[in-house]
Amino acid sequence: MMRRKDREITDFDAIVQIIRTCDSCVLGLNDDGFPYLVPMNFGMDIEEGQLYLYFHCANEGKKLDLIRKDNRVTFEMDCEHNFILYEERMSCTMGFASVIGHGTISFVPEEEKLDALKILMRQYHAEDFRFNTDMVPATTVLRLKVSDVIGKRRNNIH
Repeated sequence: MMRRKDREITDFDAIVQIIRTCDSCVLGLNDDGFPYLVPMNFGMDIEEGQLYLYFHCANEGKKLDLIRKDNRVTFEMDCEHNFILYEERMSCTMGFASVIGHGTISFVPEEEKLDALKILMRQYHAEDFRFNTDMVPATTVLRLKVSDVIGKRRNNIH
């Protein structure tokens, strides 16, 4: 439950707009009682109202080992950062928009990797990005099925 209801965003389309503005997503993985946080590039897709996030990485590493043990994740992304100064009351704060959620992450099968990578590229490049497919076998692609998500925004309104 969010303490500052005046900043809470529950409208799905507004949350999607924040996600489109972000350029990095931090994944929180379970690591023997401690969270393991890793910032990642990502892509977003919506299929029949279901939000999915896509990620790519090397074919081995700690995050993959952790996902194989426990595929439940928390994610966070934020953007629209701006310093807000209230000179008259001699205080300041930061403006932002953020999204936090949970879901389960899975490995994209080899035959679906290329399409998933195209989804990922849409986040950063508006047109259909042509890339070298020789690297696809050396790349792991992950798909996060979002189970819940909430947004928050702080702007410069007093």
